[in-house]
Formats: sequence, structure tokens, C-alpha cells
Amino acid sequence: MSTSPEPADEPAFDTGDLLAAYAVADRDRPHLRVNFIASIDGAATHDGLSGALNNAADKQVFDTLRRLCDVVIVGAGTVRAEGYVGMRLPEPDAAWRREHGLAEHPVFAIVSARLALDPTSAVFTDAPVRPIVFTGPAAPESQRAALAQVADVIVCDGPGNAPVTSGAGVPGGIDAHAMRRELAGRGLTQMLCEGGPHLFGTLIGADAVDEVCLTVSPVLEGGPAGRIARGGPQRTLGMRLAHAASAGDMLFLRYQRRDA
Repeated sequence: MSTSPEPADEPAFDTGDLLAAYAVADRDRPHLRVNFIASIDGAATHDGLSGALNNAADKQVFDTLRRLCDVVIVGAGTVRAEGYVGMRLPEPDAAWRREHGLAEHPVFAIVSARLALDPTSAVFTDAPVRPIVFTGPAAPESQRAALAQVADVIVCDGPGNAPVTSGAGVPGGIDAHAMRRELAGRGLTQMLCEGGPHLFGTLIGADAVDEVCLTVSPVLEGGPAGRIARGGPQRTLGMRLAHAASAGDMLFLRYQRRDA
């Protein structure tokens, strides 16, 4: 049985140092960043949840990436599994964003080919900003109509060959580059994807990832846990190490596209 890392009593990093370390040089340029945590042996979850691998230092990095982004993108399966609620940042983060000319809270964008989402859930009812739901042409019309009451529902089936799905074997793919263009067209250029593995796998296959922030948790998991990217067409993308830091035994890595 694996043991989750103990949370630190005090913050491991200076907030200003973290913001500088993860800042993007040109915020006007569309940039899709993916954030994940994994065990030493590559497991994406402990007992089915990624949060069971983290500690206070990882939470600092997680919160910093949210503070810096314009939109948080999550697959519907991860929204359900991890218990997401409204994308409402703590007041210190919202205050920092106001001071730096950003909206108080990032927009929450959910990717769901089947639209298996409850419009009465806190993801929608407690959202400080109207969420976006990206879906494909095969999504049920009735569910589109129900969710359109609480979110902007966008059928994203562009001409490119870059389908994104929110789970394995889901018909009616969503075009990754069309999704990026839609977000950038709304002024949401700084995009943060928080998972899950199927969404990440298909973003890799679509060559739509600019950056990966990876926390390596000091545990060995074994067992049936999957890795952070799963499914989608196979593609090899060269990355360069832009930043590395540690807090205790936890390692924080930032990789960017080699051709960026």
C-alpha cells in the first residue's frame, strides 16, 4: 500500500518567486499549458484521485497556475471524479488578478463529447463567470439545450484532424485547434488544462500542447493506476526543461515546446 506525501506545515515557496517562475513572456500569444502530478513510477492517481498524491507545496504551484491563466480546461470525467465546483479563486488570488488587469476569476471550460453533465451542479450554479462547454456534433440536442441555460455550449467540430474527447471511445470528436481558436477569439489566450489523462492524450495527438507542468510526488504506487496521458493518436513532441524546483522530496518541472 502506498502512503501519500505529508503536507508541509508552512508554504514551501515564495509567492512572488513562483509567479515569476511560471510567467509567460507574451500573454497575447495563445498558450496551452497542461498541469499534472504523478508518482515516481508514473501513476496519475492514488485510489482514483490525483489530489491524493499532492501536498501543500504542490497546492501552491496549482494555485499559481490558476492565478496566471485566463481559462481552466478540464475533461468532463475529471470534473466528476475530482469533485470540481465553481471556478472561484480565493480572495488573495482574485485581488492579485485585479491589480494586474486580469478578470477576478478564470473562465471554466469543460470538454464533453456526450454532455453527461448536470446543469444544476455547483460547477454551473456557483460559477462566478459563465462557463464554457465544448462538445461535438453528436452531442444530444436536449442536453445541449439544458446546458445552454447555464453555460456557453460550443459545438467544436472544425475541419482540422485534431479530435479531443473527454473519455476513451467517445464518438463525435471535438477539434482541439478549433477549441484553441475559439478561446483565443474570446481573449482567453492563457489556457490551463488540468486533465484528465484522456484529454491530455488527445491534445498530445493533436499537437496542441505548448507547455507541461509536472509535479513528481515522492511515492511509488504500482497497481492499476494509469499514467497522466492516455489514448489519442501517438505523436512524439520534443520538449525542453524551462524550470525545475524542489520542496522537500517533491519535484516540480516545467517543460516547454522545443520549437517555441
